[in-house]
Amino acid sequence: MKKKMLLLNTTVLLGLGGVLSTPAYASTIQDMESQKSQIQNQRQDVQSNIKAASDELTRLQAEQDQMKAQLERLTLAEEENNKKAQKTEADIKETSKQVDQLEKEIKLLQEKLEKRNDILKDRARSMQESGGNVEYLQVLLGSSSFGDFVDRALAVSTIVDADRGILKETKNMQDELKTKQEDVKSKLASLEDMKAELDEMTVQLAAQKKQKDALAKELKDKEAKNEELKASLQSKDSSLANEQSTLEQNIKDQKAAEEAARKAAEQAAKEAAKKAAEQAQKAAAAPAEKADSPSPKAASKASSNDVAPTSAPAPKASNVVTVGNRWIGNSAYVFGGGRSQSDISHGLFDCSSFVHWAYSQVGVNLGPLGSVSTETLKHAGTQVSSSQMQPGDLVFFDTYKKDGHVGIYVGGGKFIGAQSSTGVAIANMSSGYWKQKFNGRVVRI
Repeated sequence: MKKKMLLLNTTVLLGLGGVLSTPAYASTIQDMESQKSQIQNQRQDVQSNIKAASDELTRLQAEQDQMKAQLERLTLAEEENNKKAQKTEADIKETSKQVDQLEKEIKLLQEKLEKRNDILKDRARSMQESGGNVEYLQVLLGSSSFGDFVDRALAVSTIVDADRGILKETKNMQDELKTKQEDVKSKLASLEDMKAELDEMTVQLAAQKKQKDALAKELKDKEAKNEELKASLQSKDSSLANEQSTLEQNIKDQKAAEEAARKAAEQAAKEAAKKAAEQAQKAAAAPAEKADSPSPKAASKASSNDVAPTSAPAPKASNVVTVGNRWIGNSAYVFGGGRSQSDISHGLFDCSSFVHWAYSQVGVNLGPLGSVSTETLKHAGTQVSSSQMQPGDLVFFDTYKKDGHVGIYVGGGKFIGAQSSTGVAIANMSSGYWKQKFNGRVVRI
C-alpha cells in the first residue's frame, strides 16, 4: 500500500511539473522576443537614416534659399546694367549727332575761311602791284596752309586793323570749334568704352545666371531624390512598426495563454493534492500501513517543493582686407552701383564703390560716395612701388580704359574687389587675366 501511494504521488508530481514547465511556450516567446529586438534595431537604423535625410533636406533648402537670393540679385543687377547700357547707347547716338553737326559747321567755316583766304591774297597782290611792303607779301604768300597763313597774318604789324579783327575772330571760332569737337569725340570714345564693358559684363552675367540656374536645378533634383528616399524610409519604418506591433500582440497573447495554463496547472495540482490527501487518510485508517503513510501536509509540501515556478522573459584698418568677405557669393556687379543705401543693402556694387564701402567699415573716408571712381581713388593716398605692395593697398588694372578697375590687395598675390563676372570675390593677380591687366599702380591709404 505504501508503494502504491508513493507511485501515485510521483505520478501527480511529474504531471504537474510537465504542465508548469511549458517548454513550448518559453521557446516561442523567446523567439518572438528575439525577432522583436531585431526589428527594433532595424527601426533604429531606418529612423537614423530618416533623420539624416531630414537634415540633408534642411541643408539643401538653406542652400537653395541662398541660391535664390543670389539669383534675385543677379536679375536685379542685369536689369540695372541693361538700363545703363540703353542710356549709354542713347548718349552715344546723341553725341554722334553733335559731332556730325560740328563737322558740318567746321566744313562751312572752312569754306568761309577759304573765301577769305582768296580775298586776302587778292588784296596782297593788289598791294604788290601798287608797291606795297615786300616783307608783308613774302610772309603772307609763303604760308604753307591757311592756318599758317592766319598765324603769319596776325604776326605782321603792317596789316590793317579791320583785317586783324576779322582774322582774330575767325581764328577764335576755329579754335573753339576744334576744342569742342575734340571734347565731344573724347566723350564719345569714353561712352563707347563704357558700352564695350557693359556688353562684356552682360555676357558674363548671362553666363553666371545660366550657371546658377543649372545649380539651382541640381539642388532641386537632389531635394526631390532625398524626399523620395525619406518617403521610402518612412514606408519601411511603418512596415517594421506594424510587424513589431504584431509581434508584441503575439507575445502578449502567448503570455496570456501561458498564464492561463499555469493557473490551470496550479488548479490541477491542488485537486491532485486533495485527492492524494484523501487517499492518504483512507490509508491511515489501515493499522498495518499507518507509519508508512505520508501525511497530507508532507505530500503537499513535497509537491510544492518539486514544482518549479515559471516566468516570462571693434573694427581696425587692417580688417579692410577681410571686411568685404560677407559679400562673397552674396553680391552682384552693377555699373555705377553701390552709391545708395538701397544698392548696398542688396549687395550691388561696382569696383570703386566697393572699395569706398570697405574702407568706410574700418573708419576711413575716401571722399563723397556719389562721386567716387577709379580716378578719385588713385589720388586718394600715396603711390608706392608694386614691389612694396602690402595687404590693404589699392591695386589698379587697365580694363576698358587705363585704371579702369580697382581692388584691395589681400596678400599672396590676390585681391578682393567687385568684378563684373562674379560680384565681390577674391581674384588672383599673379597669373591669368588679372596679371595681364595689372598696370603696376599701387596706392597706400
